[in-house]
Amino acid sequence: MTAPHLPKVAGINPPVPAPAHTSAPAVPTPASPAPGPAAAVLVQDRLAGLVSDLTTLQELTDRLARTGTLDDALRELLRAGASLVGAGRGLVTLRPAGGTGGHPMTVGLGLGRADLGHLETLPADRGPATGTGTGTGAEDDPAADDIAAVPASPYPGLLDDLPPEGDRTGTAHPDIPAEDGRDPRHRAVAERLGYAASYAVPLESAPGPGRTGGAAGRIGAAVWLYDEPAEPTERQRHLTGLYCGYATEHLARLLELTDARRTVAALHEELLAGRLPRVPGVRLAVRHRRGPRGGGAWYDALPLPEGALGLAIGGITGSGPAVVAATGRLRAALRAYAVMEGEDPVAVLSDLELLLRLTEPARAATALFAHCRPAERKVVVAGAGHCSPLIVGPGRAAYVETSLSAPLGMLACWEAPSVEIRPAPGETLLFYSDGLLHRAGDSMDRAFARLHRAAASVPRTARHDPGAVADHVLRTVLPVEDGEEPGTADGEDVIVLAAYFE
Repeated sequence: MTAPHLPKVAGINPPVPAPAHTSAPAVPTPASPAPGPAAAVLVQDRLAGLVSDLTTLQELTDRLARTGTLDDALRELLRAGASLVGAGRGLVTLRPAGGTGGHPMTVGLGLGRADLGHLETLPADRGPATGTGTGTGAEDDPAADDIAAVPASPYPGLLDDLPPEGDRTGTAHPDIPAEDGRDPRHRAVAERLGYAASYAVPLESAPGPGRTGGAAGRIGAAVWLYDEPAEPTERQRHLTGLYCGYATEHLARLLELTDARRTVAALHEELLAGRLPRVPGVRLAVRHRRGPRGGGAWYDALPLPEGALGLAIGGITGSGPAVVAATGRLRAALRAYAVMEGEDPVAVLSDLELLLRLTEPARAATALFAHCRPAERKVVVAGAGHCSPLIVGPGRAAYVETSLSAPLGMLACWEAPSVEIRPAPGETLLFYSDGLLHRAGDSMDRAFARLHRAAASVPRTARHDPGAVADHVLRTVLPVEDGEEPGTADGEDVIVLAAYFE
């Protein structure tokens, strides 16, 4: 049986149908082309770029996480941001801690104080900007008045056109000299300081559950300056935004910590003697360098009956607000015991030890109390685990040999004999806290020898001034570096109390 012939169409042969007893041939589907060498190289380059970006961010954030102070963190933020956006200079400004009044904190990179002063004079104009997050000028945007950069920012000319809070995109000015609408004063300052472009990024915490008010919202802004017309690429913007997001959280925590430390330091300062008493026959001076954690070092000087004077110095183990409160209680108790039993320093410290053991059983404390009669130049000293005082004069510089005793709260019953000292006219009795001896890598023997050399090297012209004696000892034992305050290896409080006998 043959298949019927289909009619022909003009010029076209009709297709022959397949036999009924056979299946129709499968229609071939176009296969996906195999990836060529160029596509594979592109994918590898993209993956390598992502790995490089992640590695860079990890290194930069690790360095930032190792900073323990707000100033160090701001400087690290500027250095890292400059490397990410390819700029050479910049500045970062933070609003005051807690959002209260006061001047914002500003740190510059490659900018001196005079340069920062020039930047503060920039007018707050809203000329058109170029790049992500700039928008239009105030004349075109009715909501431009609602756009705020950093509240109370001292640099409105650099930060006035940042996006509103909630938008963390950066603002670029790629060519300030050629930018239309820019205030001529801005061009003059840019020419004076030698920059031609800028890129500013807000420092704003991401919203999240459980965030405290001090760490939420915009806390500041950073701006980097280019010497030539330039702007960061999209990749640089993205990396800078990720880094600044992490940095903002770190800075917010440091701001809260700094504010808490400042409060503790102010409380500690109020608990110590605000004014040293004036007692005939003796002149007093004290130098107090607070540690960053709010330690338990304390001192006191109080007038006693019959023209006597009580001098005390000591410390409590630990740091923080609880230790500061315990220090205040201990000092108040010693004042009461000194008035009642001041002529017997051993009885004063014995009563203090009993009180400490009953009310602060988990703490130990060192203390040294001296009952002075300046008219007779007689001093009776008793110590509980505290360092021996130094006597400094024209003919000698020596430690007072006090008896070796345990700190308060360490034994069931504390008692140690007192020592009588007879300072000569023109000699200074020097009391100091343990923090003066602590420095990284030094043993206690070396620390005592270093302090003795410092006391012996007091200039002749300074020996009649107790303040000058205390300053010389501080500068020699804990030298100042880079304009910072003298400090110890672990950030303890440092106290030097000097009594000059006339």
